[in-house]
Amino acid sequence: MPRFLLLALCLLTVPFAAAAQNRGAVEQQFQTWLQKEAWPAARKKGVSRGVFDASLNGVTLNWKLPGLVPPGAAAVPRKQSQAEFGAPSKYFRRSSVDAAARGGRQMAKAHAKALAAAERKTGVPGRIILGIWGRESGYGKVAIKHNPFEVLATKGFMSTRKDYFASELTAALQIVQAGHIRAGSMKSSWAGALGQPQFMPSSFLKYAADGTGDGRADIWGSETDTIASIANYLKKHGWQKGRDWGFEVTLPPSVSCTLEGPDQARKISDWAKMGVTRVSGKPFPDRELRAKGSLLMPAGRGGPAFIVTPNFYVLKDYNTSDLYALFVGNVGDRIQYGMGDFSAPWGKIDAMLRSDIAVMQRGLEKRGHDVGGADGLPGFKTRRSIGRWQEANGKAATCFPRANMKAALSQ
Repeated sequence: MPRFLLLALCLLTVPFAAAAQNRGAVEQQFQTWLQKEAWPAARKKGVSRGVFDASLNGVTLNWKLPGLVPPGAAAVPRKQSQAEFGAPSKYFRRSSVDAAARGGRQMAKAHAKALAAAERKTGVPGRIILGIWGRESGYGKVAIKHNPFEVLATKGFMSTRKDYFASELTAALQIVQAGHIRAGSMKSSWAGALGQPQFMPSSFLKYAADGTGDGRADIWGSETDTIASIANYLKKHGWQKGRDWGFEVTLPPSVSCTLEGPDQARKISDWAKMGVTRVSGKPFPDRELRAKGSLLMPAGRGGPAFIVTPNFYVLKDYNTSDLYALFVGNVGDRIQYGMGDFSAPWGKIDAMLRSDIAVMQRGLEKRGHDVGGADGLPGFKTRRSIGRWQEANGKAATCFPRANMKAALSQ
């Protein structure tokens, strides 16, 4: 599964010194857990004893991983100084965007046949596949060096989401059992995400594809299998063939930013009638005018605005971030069409912690707004709720948190 499902695990950790644990004793408990719990779970899924033993041979606890809670210890919140609210512009660093686009153009030529085959089979454009591949692993150039069995077993034994990681450990063993890769050759991220597309093991079992026809889905060493797997993932999550991901637009003052969100989608022709235009000056394609699109404003009135299609939210299934999906779409457009930066600049934001945003969210909830949860992350529900609160108080809607809102909303 894409790494977006692991971000929340970084919110909790534990001071091991305070836990006063004897690591040797905990290690013994871990080895017992492998035999008494991990092995029976794997056996039920068809994993042989030989595969289990070979995969976990020599595996010990990795105490350096984040989010660990040893037996008998209590998880404590991280310091809020480590949870600053970041400006959207940071996601689009010049070096990251340029490297992804430059590498993508090279890969588009080198793997034109595989990209074309994947697009024919799934309807997913090659430029979108390349955008994800580049973001996840730098087209396979980013070092993926962790032992997934060590990572998943450690987290399955003692983490804030033990059951989840224990099931992922079983899935990793099933991958070896199926013959896709030898246990010693399987590599993952520190969170257990596998190979060039960064699939969690359970996602590998659901979406990894054999693009070469050799009977294996090798997302570690095969670019063709990597391309086929990313395309298959997006197809299975509902990619609509023939539709774009979205368009940067100019939003007239008469159109409120509180209209943001996929639950307020309307025909793109209706957005056009309201005065929403593409920044390029080109009309919306006819096929798009007849279909629905949603308003997206990741920085409220302080940044670029977009009309996005349902395919944008398929990209968010890969990683639950508006900015991730925008990055992939923008890099893809750079690769194929030579497009550049978004037309509207990303505005500056106030220095805030995520805990400050959470205070605002709770204040909005008390006033009857649906913010999508007080998690300190201002998604579209939080952004438009801020706008609605502003309008209800006779102010122009900006749909983005500011530091001075905290005091007003905490009353």
